[in-house]
Amino acid sequence: MMNYKVPIEISNRHVHLSQDHIEVLFGPGHILTPMKALSQPGQYACEETITLVGPKGTLEKIRVLGPARAQSQVELARTDTFKLGVKAPARDSGDLDGTPGIELVGSHGKVQLASGVIVATRHIHMAPSDAARFGLRDGSHVRVEIPGARGGIFSNVLIRVSANSHMNMHIDTDEGNAFDVSNCELVNLLFDDVSLAAR
Repeated sequence: MMNYKVPIEISNRHVHLSQDHIEVLFGPGHILTPMKALSQPGQYACEETITLVGPKGTLEKIRVLGPARAQSQVELARTDTFKLGVKAPARDSGDLDGTPGIELVGSHGKVQLASGVIVATRHIHMAPSDAARFGLRDGSHVRVEIPGARGGIFSNVLIRVSANSHMNMHIDTDEGNAFDVSNCELVNLLFDDVSLAAR
């Protein structure tokens, strides 16, 4: 069984916004203000935050990530969905058909999303050269071993291949806490249980 060390990152709850929604939430002509670069090239955390209003509760100071996207999307951990009262499915980023909506509140206005709330599936970003080296492709699934006293195996980890990607695994805060894993810790990408059937 081969393995390869991959850095892991824990993604807190966040939102991606369309330009139309940015302007409703923060004012006409508003452009997102980069705060810090993220690990994936061209992606960044913004100064802007919003409030999420669900049927059962609210979450404040939800970070907006840039740049603007074609469609707004809210990514939560499962425990967040309980507080908000939203039955969000586990989905790959961008797979929003049939997902629930939620109200977004910004400094200038409000947006009622009809859909777009998900619990993001765990995934690994990699460049085409890495995917070719490992015999993987976009849409492949692998297992990942987390070391440590509370470590274990993540199954069904999606491989996302892009020319602009750096090698990183992304999980949410619930997963990170359950496995007691820290940002930038190296985990083992396992090759004994690979599914090459792309979605």
